[in-house]
Amino acid sequence: MSAAPKSRLGRGLGGLIAAAKPADPQPAAPAAAPVSAPAAAPAPATGAPGYQEIGVHLIEPSPYQARREIPPDQLSELAESIRSEGLLQPIVVRKVGDKFQLIAGERRWRAFQQLKIKAIPARIVEASNASSAALGLIENLQREGLNAIEEAHGYASLIRDFDLTQETAAERVGKGRASVANSLRLLSLEVELQGYVAKNLLSVGHAKVLLGVEDTAQRSIIARRVIEEGLSVRSTEKLTQSAKTTPGAPASATAPKRGLTPKDAATVSGIERKLTSHLGARVAVLHSPKKGRIVIEYRGNEDLQRLLEKLGVEA
Repeated sequence: MSAAPKSRLGRGLGGLIAAAKPADPQPAAPAAAPVSAPAAAPAPATGAPGYQEIGVHLIEPSPYQARREIPPDQLSELAESIRSEGLLQPIVVRKVGDKFQLIAGERRWRAFQQLKIKAIPARIVEASNASSAALGLIENLQREGLNAIEEAHGYASLIRDFDLTQETAAERVGKGRASVANSLRLLSLEVELQGYVAKNLLSVGHAKVLLGVEDTAQRSIIARRVIEEGLSVRSTEKLTQSAKTTPGAPASATAPKRGLTPKDAATVSGIERKLTSHLGARVAVLHSPKKGRIVIEYRGNEDLQRLLEKLGVEA
């Protein structure tokens, strides 16, 4: 008999929640209680310890939530599903003071708010801050609801907020240490490039290639070209290798501006950055009060043709 396939997240959310200590038994609600109309609440039931109907207004989001954004269209689709089919899985919370803090199920909770339903079925468990954060991250990972940058921030939060090593954080969420380490590397990218990855304009494969470019200005230039030209990861690798081996690049925007006042130097640097961003090529502005030059770097005939088109010049 063949062995059962191993989950990529180890015990997973269900196993970890099952291992958590349930809170005192309360009158329970079924996991799949139907919601027939926005004004209706799921019908109560009995017999399952740790489950309870909780007022939606008594629930607060977790401060350790890795998800940064919930697309409105996805939330509306979930709300409509709950309206017609009922809640298929209760949320998971822990008691904090007079209220309850979400561990898993923020989208479900927000959908209930959107439907103006006053109570929601929940499983109440006792969990530490670290366990709560890990469980919330696992739930998002299992549902594939996080983009790559949100996932990286989730690991970083576990490590930073609870003084964990990469290995311990990986164990908490059932991932390999190398997988967590590679994810955390994405946070070394500039905020601009992280945004591209979060919006799926750049893939994780593209991001890994770009991390091999040490010059941050050059990295941003390449990233914009990848997006504009729809380059594959393989083409991006070739482009980065070309950038590393091409000598004679003009002075960068961060180079000292000789003979200029600090204010004028800052203005020239700003112009360089704007031109670099607009053209997708490194630009140096060599300025003096009486004259100056703008030097635009290009790499080969194809890159020159691209720049000419960008500038509206016919070859």
